[in-house]
Amino acid sequence: MSAHCCEHQPAFDGLSPAYRRALWVVIAINATMFAVEMIAGAMAGSRALQADALDFLGDTATYGISLAVLGLPLRARATAALAKGASLAVMGAWVLGATAYQVFVLGVPRADIMGLVGLLALVANLASVLVLMSYRNGDSNVRSVWLCSRNDAIGNVAVVAAAGAVFVTGTAWPDLIVAALMAGLFLWSSLQIVRQALAERRHGEAHAAAE
Repeated sequence: MSAHCCEHQPAFDGLSPAYRRALWVVIAINATMFAVEMIAGAMAGSRALQADALDFLGDTATYGISLAVLGLPLRARATAALAKGASLAVMGAWVLGATAYQVFVLGVPRADIMGLVGLLALVANLASVLVLMSYRNGDSNVRSVWLCSRNDAIGNVAVVAAAGAVFVTGTAWPDLIVAALMAGLFLWSSLQIVRQALAERRHGEAHAAAE
């Protein structure tokens, strides 16, 4: 849903018991996978796995913030979405920096650990995507949750593919390319969230002024 749509008609604001339950489920999934992937990424020397782990951490925080602001005025929800968009941008910048460090300092990651953990993370993320599928077109607060889950699923497919390419080529470049692409995805999602949140903040301020 575009920012312009949000200006003309109300979007789903997350106020339903089913949505709250869905958020708790994906919080548990993402918190667990953050720990698993960060440890595995360190063991394998994989920047792609560590980038994906950070995405899990960002999602866990995003879902927690989303729960906290449910039911608050539109301006407050949009402000929370702005903060989440900014955090995605920070993660994207970190991944780009870590990728450069891998190029110049570290060696080839372990393809076996990358592939195994990437598959496990893909299953976890597909479960999250299925849980949240019905809520992908809500307001910026709700939509940010969907975008983060979608990013995870895309990222895990890419990590598994990178693991195979690392195994075949014997070089770190597939891992580094995937990490850089994931950083770009974080930055693009950040832009989408921020644009929609700013439009909703303007709408909320105009509505408050009219009252």
